[in-house]
Amino acid sequence: MRVTDRWLLVETFGGEGRQPTVIALGETPKRMLALESVLGRGGYIRPLRAMIDRVAATGEAFRGMTRDGRRQLIADPLTSFAGHVNGVYAWAGPAGQEPPPRSAAGAWYFNRTTGLIGGSDDLLDLYGVAPQDRRQTRVTAEAFTRLLPGADETQALALLARAEPGSEYQGRNWTVRRDDGELRAVMLACRVVEETREDGRTEVVVRGVTQDIGPADTSPAAPRPARVALAQRVIMAEREPGRHRAIVDLRTLDVLRWIDEPPPGVAWEANGAHRPAIHRADLRTAVQMSRVLADEDRVEETLRVRAVSGDWTPVSVTAALMLLDQHTTAALVTVSPLS
Repeated sequence: MRVTDRWLLVETFGGEGRQPTVIALGETPKRMLALESVLGRGGYIRPLRAMIDRVAATGEAFRGMTRDGRRQLIADPLTSFAGHVNGVYAWAGPAGQEPPPRSAAGAWYFNRTTGLIGGSDDLLDLYGVAPQDRRQTRVTAEAFTRLLPGADETQALALLARAEPGSEYQGRNWTVRRDDGELRAVMLACRVVEETREDGRTEVVVRGVTQDIGPADTSPAAPRPARVALAQRVIMAEREPGRHRAIVDLRTLDVLRWIDEPPPGVAWEANGAHRPAIHRADLRTAVQMSRVLADEDRVEETLRVRAVSGDWTPVSVTAALMLLDQHTTAALVTVSPLS
């Protein structure tokens, strides 16, 4: 057996018929490999797998030894605020040896049924978020306030828009801007799964893990980490004062990501007294706009949206069809407050 002294980061996203896979060896991302592909099929693979399964099921850290006493088994869960163990850090090192340092990582989820997302304290540690600024629940668009997308951003956005159970994504060209301003390169891995609630309702959830893989390359010769691919897919006009562009899910009408700064005074985060919303009387118009884009390239209407004050404020909304990948479309929406 090829035994490594580096930490294994194992995803435990679940999903029908899915077994845990290795997504990183130390700080080196791996493409969701079976444990046997990384460690071989020797005598330690069974206790290591049993340890990972136990931690995933209980959410509790594990410390133990192999039966022959030659190796120590250590595992720590990465648990999201929703309570699911999305990943396990596992190590099977020689008895008496101190485990090596390991990179920061955290769990997160996107509930595509409710439109709400959440992370974990580990993830907020990675982001450098102060205790007073931590929240357990946000909306989808807030994910990109600290996370700068990579070159395959549209692939990740397409997964969110389709939300097909079993779909997976893994990318290593993303950057986190920590709250202290430091830029860190990160790896993201996720899978779409179905969750059944106690009342029998089924929700579609994207379960994921983010791992810090080192300082971001900010040299002039480095490829841009953020919006290059998206700019190539969407003809990006120069930003104009008073216009605020966003990528919107045509199915749910959720904002996936703001391209520009969100409109001032409009409720778009989950941390205020009033959640983002379209006025009930205007929802039919918004849905019709989504349908019109099936036949037309562009549509414009006036909608009332929730203001941070709780009132309703009218805005001009222009939507254009955009292609995330060859199978997935979204809307490039421009919001302009009315004077």
